[in-house]
Amino acid sequence: MRRIAPENWYAVRRLEDDVTFISEPFIQAFYRCNVWHVRGRDRDMLVDSGMGVVSLRQWVPLVTERELIAVASHTHFDHIGCHHEFECRAVHAAEADLLAHPTRANTLADPYVTDDIFDALPPEPYCSQCYGVKAAAATRVLDDGDTIDLGDRIFEVIHTPGHSPGGIALWEESTGVLFSGDILYDGPLVEDTYHSDADDYLASMERLLRIPARIVHGGHFPSFSGERYRKLIKDWLSAKQKTI
Repeated sequence: MRRIAPENWYAVRRLEDDVTFISEPFIQAFYRCNVWHVRGRDRDMLVDSGMGVVSLRQWVPLVTERELIAVASHTHFDHIGCHHEFECRAVHAAEADLLAHPTRANTLADPYVTDDIFDALPPEPYCSQCYGVKAAAATRVLDDGDTIDLGDRIFEVIHTPGHSPGGIALWEESTGVLFSGDILYDGPLVEDTYHSDADDYLASMERLLRIPARIVHGGHFPSFSGERYRKLIKDWLSAKQKTI
């Protein structure tokens, strides 16, 4: 399989609301984490950091321009691979130990990380069998209801367990922007990891339905409208009720 030069590994696209979408287009869609950069007046925020096979700091200059807090929506391998590159790192309390002590098993790199998840491989010396997330102990531990203040923008931490115990969403009430992580995106959801919980997932979805989001940036797949957001949740809840 061909390898991609590091300068071509990431794709960067500016969106509305001072949000920039950073992706790794050579990872297949299901495994490709969305990385979100949010510009604030006093500092910036990074929501997730990708797989970590190519340095974000070296090849995406945007993330080095300002003081920045790197927030983990949760601690699966595809979301925290470059967290070690940032001085200020935040994660929910339920997964702080995992961020500090990642393994191939507890980050789900086993069994997912093989050459098959790529359309083209990262540059050498990347090796799927050797891959592992680097430890990056949190400098801030988050809990439900905490806020991340960027100076002119405030994001509320919404604890959304279910996909994983420390999953979070980030909600900016003033703009209606929601970063939903992996609890909800417009694609096939993963509800059966080793630390998923069906009851928590249901409670998180019911809670999310009460948030009047205008635009939603998920952990995978394209962003979507508030109308689509509510339909996705209602359809999910309806499907669950039919199986009870």
